[in-house]
Amino acid sequence: QAQQQRNLDNIVSQHPRISGGKKSKKEACASSDLEVKNTSPMSEQDSGILDVEDEDEDEEVPGAQDLVDFSPVYRCLHIYSVLGARETFENYYRKQRRKQARLVLQPPSNMHETLDGYRKYFNQIVGFFVVEDHILHTTQGLVNRAYIDELWEMALSKTIAALRTHSSYCSDPSLVLDLKNLIVLFADTLQGYGFPVNQLFDMLLEIQDQYSETLLKKWSGVFRNILDSDNYSPIPVTNEEVYKKIVGQFPFQDAELEKQPFPKKFPFSEFVPKVYNQIKEFIYACLKFSEDLHLSSTEVDDMIRKSTNLLLTRTLSNCLQNVIKRKNVGLTELVQIIINTTHLEKSCKFLEEFITNITNVLPETVHTTKLYGTTTFKDARHAAEEEIYTNLNQKIDQFLQLADYDWMAMEPSSKASDYLVDLIGFLRSTFAVFTHLPGDVDVHSTMSGKVAQTACMSACKHLSTSLMQLLLEAEVRQLTLGALQQFNLDVEECEQFARSGPVPGFQGDTLQLAFIDLRQV
Repeated sequence: QAQQQRNLDNIVSQHPRISGGKKSKKEACASSDLEVKNTSPMSEQDSGILDVEDEDEDEEVPGAQDLVDFSPVYRCLHIYSVLGARETFENYYRKQRRKQARLVLQPPSNMHETLDGYRKYFNQIVGFFVVEDHILHTTQGLVNRAYIDELWEMALSKTIAALRTHSSYCSDPSLVLDLKNLIVLFADTLQGYGFPVNQLFDMLLEIQDQYSETLLKKWSGVFRNILDSDNYSPIPVTNEEVYKKIVGQFPFQDAELEKQPFPKKFPFSEFVPKVYNQIKEFIYACLKFSEDLHLSSTEVDDMIRKSTNLLLTRTLSNCLQNVIKRKNVGLTELVQIIINTTHLEKSCKFLEEFITNITNVLPETVHTTKLYGTTTFKDARHAAEEEIYTNLNQKIDQFLQLADYDWMAMEPSSKASDYLVDLIGFLRSTFAVFTHLPGDVDVHSTMSGKVAQTACMSACKHLSTSLMQLLLEAEVRQLTLGALQQFNLDVEECEQFARSGPVPGFQGDTLQLAFIDLRQV
């Protein structure tokens, strides 16, 4: 009945909530197998409310008196009253019911495994209090309000303790969500009987934090799969339909790319639209929990933003860093990650708008938490850049291990050493990858520009320092002019590479300066 009432309230939400007597029509019929299912007592106005819900049903929903035979209680009370020992029976009844309440409040040890476990537990508690409520209203004083309130206090603290313990075992976000809906229904039902349930709603906010954690764990797996299965190459599109589909999934506008004929390529790889859509899915999942919690739109907005920030700064950030730090990650993949994160960073403002549209809380509001997405993507980009520089230096070191100078050679050979020619060839082809990046002019200039320049400068400095170490090695006690001339040929090869402008954008002879100390020595 509480469920029906809630659905009714949602439908007629513009009308004030119907609440006929303060106890009422409510019941945890989250399931049909209620141990005890009923409305509160003899209040005629309650059955009037039920008529609203049950107009199109054939039968009335049975009340407490239809489901439970109260006559033994009434009979005993009558006999004891006639014998002048009413108080004895009152004490006996209350003592027994307290014991029964303790039994009902004892949750089964495996309650957290299924929703039915929780449902059965709640049904027992609702049943107990519905029966007591009926007794309160049909016997003059066998139980009184103070006694019921005291029992409810005990029930509330035990129920909350049990829920805290059991819900902490749950790692499935959909079960946590179902549990939340069940608790709301349980609270609504008993509130209908006049029991205070604020503490239950407070506890739901605790469960909300835990729900966020289970969501973050789940999305960590989702992001990992997306990043692991990506091919780290620009998305090719052959026709208008595919083009529109991708632009529909991810907010990307580029007038230049639109003008190009098919087939063409987006600058980013598939993980960009996939990650973006999963962030939106996560936001929807957060929103689901906040329904029916009587929260203001600002509180809901705040909760969604805080959870989304954790998703970006912790979950997605870790997944990106793991990909970047993978052993066999290639330079082209790293460059693609830099392009991808640039586009995801730009999309953050659209995520802000997406949340605003859902919660109707404008971002200018004083308390609004900003999304930290930009820092996540900046950090990932910097990590990828660092990895490119490290990666290049390691490759240079591998070539340098092949260096085999004969420091006592009488004559130099006619050309630079083979290892160095190969090394310079490797550097040329590597920087060609940078300068032929696909994509819009904007990303092209920032990406292949700055990163390629820094990588090139870093590689030249590393090469220069390493050659200097070879020359000044302690074990080299003497060397001939012939050996020096051979070494000079290699240094000239390096200088020639620097002069050839492997990466556009360097001012004058900036790159050659990397080799100036080596040249002087």
